[in-house]
Amino acid sequence: MAVTPAAVHTAAVRTATAGAHRHWLLKPIGFNVNQCGFAPRSSTAYRHGVPRQRIDLTSHCPTSQVRQHRPLGLARRRTNPRVYRPLVDLSTMEERHIILRYRLDRATIHELCAQLEPALMSPIRQPTGIPPLVQVLSVLHFLATGSFQTTVAMSSGMSQPMFSKILSRVLSALMKLMRSYIIFPEEGDLPTVKGDFYALGHIPNIIGAIDGTHVALVPPKDDEQVYRNRKSYHSMNVQVVCLADQYISHVNAKFPGSVHDAYVMRNSSIPYVMEQLQRQRVWLIGDSGYPNLPWLLTPVRNPRTRAEERYNEAHGRTRRIIERTFGLLKARFRCLHMTGGSLMYSPKKVCHIIVACCMLHNLALQRQVPFLQEDGADGGVEAAVEPAESEEEEDSEDDTDNRDRVIEQYFQ
Repeated sequence: MAVTPAAVHTAAVRTATAGAHRHWLLKPIGFNVNQCGFAPRSSTAYRHGVPRQRIDLTSHCPTSQVRQHRPLGLARRRTNPRVYRPLVDLSTMEERHIILRYRLDRATIHELCAQLEPALMSPIRQPTGIPPLVQVLSVLHFLATGSFQTTVAMSSGMSQPMFSKILSRVLSALMKLMRSYIIFPEEGDLPTVKGDFYALGHIPNIIGAIDGTHVALVPPKDDEQVYRNRKSYHSMNVQVVCLADQYISHVNAKFPGSVHDAYVMRNSSIPYVMEQLQRQRVWLIGDSGYPNLPWLLTPVRNPRTRAEERYNEAHGRTRRIIERTFGLLKARFRCLHMTGGSLMYSPKKVCHIIVACCMLHNLALQRQVPFLQEDGADGGVEAAVEPAESEEEEDSEDDTDNRDRVIEQYFQ
């Protein structure tokens, strides 16, 4: 016997009213058991011209069963926000352990977090559920240890992709504060700065020691040779000027490792800044990789007189402070040292990492945070000091006149 569309529709209705335990078995396609209404236009009955009938299924089915059989597409979405449970509680850690792990003490970390919090709490930039303090701590731990992102992420209780985003956000927030942490001496500070340098080597009017250091990175494939330095590894050539107390007053981390120190200096802001201070008769002190300039003193390559020898000895004692500064910087932030491996980021991000470490180095000095290392750890500040090696810059007669006057006036 042939089955008509009307018979199919009538059977569905009778089955629905027969019992709550079977009413959903023959519901028309697209029918919503939570609503009392007509079968939708896509139903079999409507396509065959059968008049739509209003069916009340909820009168035969308890509310609990209706909710239990809610179609998947209409399931309620979770409204509870994801809660991050940090693995580290700064308030319960010993001060020594905090310094070992993050290179800053508890009070300084909270102060830094308060400065960065507006940027880290931005609705657009904030990673869901990660408090600003945890973001700052995870980045400090990475900079201090140089560990892989996965290792740092696991110790912080987050995924590696999430930590990668947090690293970029914290670095970006730090870059906005760079001019508050790295400051070149102003005219009012010069007497104190000159006095501190004079105590090192008895050369007057020195306001900074300048030199370059290399930070290893994995180079871009297209420009690999540009980043290969004369020691045959890939790096960024970082120019730094420091004071007698190892405070970093200038940093330039934009140039690849193959670039000469003198070129980095000429293309930085240092020439302009020093020319503005020329009426103060002040100098920077640098190694033989730099040219002799009216505001830059370098050693005599082949001393012929006792005065030139005394000048070179005083020059070496004074300039050694920049080497110790590099040693302290790289010992405190192992991500910059060769033992931490090569930084596997773009050159721009490596530049931000270097500048951030210099900023945090200055912050630690200002807050008098001691440098600590684990018991039995290999190396330290002295191990991180790299021997001074630089390509010599040719002198010109005009450039050496300034140095000759210094030798004649102070070392005869």
